[in-house]
Amino acid sequence: MSPALTIGIEGIGVWSPEFPDWPVARAALGEGAKAAVDPAARPPAAILPAGERRRAPESVLIAVEAAQQACAMARRDPGDLAHVFASACGDIAINDYLCATLARAPNEVSPTKFHNSVHNAPAGYWTIASGCMRASTAVSAGVACFGAGLFEATVRARVESEPVLLVASDVAACGPLRDVIPSRRAFAVALVLAPQSPRALARLHMQAGEVASAPPLLHASANGNPAAACLPLLAALARREPGRLQMAAGPAFSLDMEISF
Repeated sequence: MSPALTIGIEGIGVWSPEFPDWPVARAALGEGAKAAVDPAARPPAAILPAGERRRAPESVLIAVEAAQQACAMARRDPGDLAHVFASACGDIAINDYLCATLARAPNEVSPTKFHNSVHNAPAGYWTIASGCMRASTAVSAGVACFGAGLFEATVRARVESEPVLLVASDVAACGPLRDVIPSRRAFAVALVLAPQSPRALARLHMQAGEVASAPPLLHASANGNPAAACLPLLAALARREPGRLQMAAGPAFSLDMEISF
């Protein structure tokens, strides 16, 4: 049995067309209130400079919006936080564009789109917006991206004895990739995690475990969004409901969690 890791949650941020912020998500998940649904919604991501905001793709905007919400709730300066950004597949729309353009007319590839295609693009924009010079990590673990990011951020926070920002996000798959990537809508979540925090709104007590069978990393029948694997945890936080959860953090690796308030 692995030793338990305990971490406090100081701040929460959420963005999707249904949940533009944590108060809306908390009401819907905790009280059954109707969620706001706006398919055309665009995250404000106000922390980004205007020029960067215009250039940023949806994958960046949703991650940055959730991150700034979580930092504001935790009353933490974004520039002071080491951060972990997790995503199953990065910006699927841009990768679809790059593949199609390279097949048709390679010389027409947009330098800006290529710049935004890298997996750590959201983290890069975040450091520009926040002026943060702390450690930055980008994680990819397929449908287990949220669990993998949570484990990475928790270990860093515990080892360094400092708060860490976790952001997990994915956008909808499109083109031929839609048949193999389990993402149908944009979703982003952010948590400010801190060890031994007196102002934590909840605490997670985690142990590493094994899952009985490995979840498929790419599966055509899957739906929703890989980052939305956090929803059972968010629902428990919204209801202030102590309990236990198991969350995939890799193909054969899980986090067994107890939530306390």
